Formats: sequence, structure tokens, C-alpha cells
Amino acid sequence: MQTTPADTAHTAPADICSAPPRSHPRPDGEDRYTISEVVAFTGLTAHTLRWYERIGLMPHVDRSHTGQRRYSNRDLDWLDFVTKLRLTGMPVADMVRYAELVREGESTYGERKDLLESTRRDVLTRIAELRDTLAVLDTKISFYATEGITR
Repeated sequence: MQTTPADTAHTAPADICSAPPRSHPRPDGEDRYTISEVVAFTGLTAHTLRWYERIGLMPHVDRSHTGQRRYSNRDLDWLDFVTKLRLTGMPVADMVRYAELVREGESTYGERKDLLESTRRDVLTRIAELRDTLAVLDTKISFYATEGITR
């Protein structure tokens, strides 16, 4: 989640927040994206990116000497993960809490795990509900397909 250049030789292993990151448009070290480039790459709006920064989901975005936001590949990976969390239906407050826990470091692994396990349970419940809904749709489609042939 860190957005400023890091001395990777002296840092702890990164918390990998998403299953393998998508390929990046630029290699590490040349990864200074403008907000419009991030919009094009992620599908998020500039308003959403600024809001994420304001609420603490995307803190410490690097800035150019003129004050323009400059995002890194690591920021893109974080945004990909946050987008997945949004798709789970996780409340924004929980996503912000998760981001705070990430910033607090390794001592919060247990709390992060609990938060993700709770979200996983919610997702499994939604999947079951969607499967039931799909079964109803399939039954109706089958009925109309059969009725359409016999009439």
C-alpha cells in the first residue's frame, strides 16, 4: 500500500493483498502514472480515486514537483484489491479499517484475517442466494421454452 519509493533491500516482505497482480503497463522504477492513466487502467473515476485518498483507502499518494498525483505499480495492485473488496459488498468503513490495519503492520495480521474471513462468509451466503435465484430463472426459462414449442 506504500506509495512512496521504498528501499526494498531493507524492508519486510510485502503483504500481498491480491492474487497475482495483473501485469503493469510499466516496469517497476518507471511506474509513475498520472490520475488519468490510472483511470484508464483501472476503470475507476478520478473522483473515486480522490475520494479513496480522502477517506484513507489510498493514503500517501506520491506527488510530482507540480503537485500532480503519481501512482505506482504497487498502488495499482492495491486499487485492484480494493475493487475486489467492493465487489464482495464489504462496507467502505471495513475497507478503511483494513487499510489502517495494513499500515499498522504485521501485528494486525490476526485482525485482518478475521475481517477477511467475515467478508468471505458474507460472499458465500450471497453465492448461495444467487445459485437459488439462478435455479428459479432456469426453471422459468425452461418452462417458457417448453410452452413456446407446444403452442
